[in-house]
Amino acid sequence: MEIFRTDIPEVLIIQPRIYEDARGYFFESFSQRQFDQHVRPIQFVQDNESRSTYGVVRGLHYQKGKSSQSKLIRVIRGRVLDIAVDLRVGSPTFGRYVSVELTEGNHLQLFIPRGFAHGFSVLSEEAIFQYKCDRFYDPASEGAITWDDPALGIDWELPLGDVVLSDKDRCHPRLSSCAPEDLFDFNQDLYAE
Repeated sequence: MEIFRTDIPEVLIIQPRIYEDARGYFFESFSQRQFDQHVRPIQFVQDNESRSTYGVVRGLHYQKGKSSQSKLIRVIRGRVLDIAVDLRVGSPTFGRYVSVELTEGNHLQLFIPRGFAHGFSVLSEEAIFQYKCDRFYDPASEGAITWDDPALGIDWELPLGDVVLSDKDRCHPRLSSCAPEDLFDFNQDLYAE
């Protein structure tokens, strides 16, 4: 696999090696050995999958405190714009975001470390979205910021009239309204157990 750093160096794009011939293709979508060697040692404990239709925006979600999660994300059908927002107070990239188009055709994966909010928009008629997490989901530790926070300035690549949100995602605060204890400290090692 090849690893590409984004404008936020801790957020990585992973491009697997694809073997194609007349029958189709094959690739390793995940190798613990390769991941530990080239990204960082992590034990993923939960795999999630969602199906969404065009215009759906999910996010921007994160898990607070000791439940903070790393995610390894890919799309197996369709096309999405995946977003990672730096929530580490004191980081030189605090409040900035990375956006990467993940598709069934490009097979790219996005690694989002702990300390980031995550969201995505569906740009195709349908998308099936899969991701690995290195900590179990904890409903008591849910955190979120609003998808349309003007201070973030995220271009979701959708006309406003096409955006489809859950009731829950309509009610999140702006980043500037989040209490410091609900965010992350850039100087704290979020992987120290």
